[in-house]
Amino acid sequence: MIAKKKDYSALLAPEIVSKLKTLELKAKYVVEGFMVGHHKSPYHGFSAEFSEHRPYNQGDPIRNIDWRVYAKTERFFIKRFEDETNLISHIVLDSSASMNFKREGEITKFEYGKILAASLSYLLIGQQDAVGFTLFSDKINAYLPPRANRVYLKEILTRVNNAQPASQTATEKCLVEVAQKIKKKELIVIISDFFDEPESIVTALKLFHYKKNEVIVFQILDPAEIGFSFTKDSVFVDMETGEELTTQPYQIQKAYQLAMQDYLNKLSGECLNHGIDYNLITTTTPFDKALFSYFRKRSRMN
Repeated sequence: MIAKKKDYSALLAPEIVSKLKTLELKAKYVVEGFMVGHHKSPYHGFSAEFSEHRPYNQGDPIRNIDWRVYAKTERFFIKRFEDETNLISHIVLDSSASMNFKREGEITKFEYGKILAASLSYLLIGQQDAVGFTLFSDKINAYLPPRANRVYLKEILTRVNNAQPASQTATEKCLVEVAQKIKKKELIVIISDFFDEPESIVTALKLFHYKKNEVIVFQILDPAEIGFSFTKDSVFVDMETGEELTTQPYQIQKAYQLAMQDYLNKLSGECLNHGIDYNLITTTTPFDKALFSYFRKRSRMN
């Protein structure tokens, strides 16, 4: 049962969604929960411009949402004779070993990324939009070109579900390779912890932008990676290289936090400068925040 709008966000928390059995069920639950929970009562006094619309209800085809109305009102309405959409999207998911980290969150960064990728795929194909999928680490591990049918959704979800984090990260090389495969204007959704050199990341992201693609970035981090909330003497192990560092966390916590904030500011600032939507998401953040970022981006593209 989907919660009322005042508490739906709590039901989309990662610790709840992750307990569902299948990835497809998780994706359906996230999308339908968001759609119903985010919907608000329509404005009173709508003009005749909206006479052919009605509020979105659970079970309505997502493809029939009028995005222009959403852009004006931030409310979901169904247009009764909506033409089919023709958005082409591509979801890119980082599967490097660092994505397997979990400390404060109930799930790893990779599990969060998988659910987000699956939910967006479910949403996009539900709109009859074409969606493609890429999995990368130090190389492209899977590439599915964009298509728009329910059978293809099963294939995407299977690839996502079977993926396991491994290997080091080669963000720039892999994103450049993806960009070279894209021949038409697309919406590019990139899900990663972006633990790589900021300059190389930005170089790759700018390539998508220069090719006239719309880009939305989700940087997924465990809260401990931001706040460095370690208290005891610890041995830190690089999940990609195996390199170890023994230290007393309190001695370096402040320096770490400053360095992390500087890194996040650089990445988000560069994205802003080049028209790229940047979103910092932690593994404790309810999934509605990420979906709202997508809807906001989608409404601006109409």
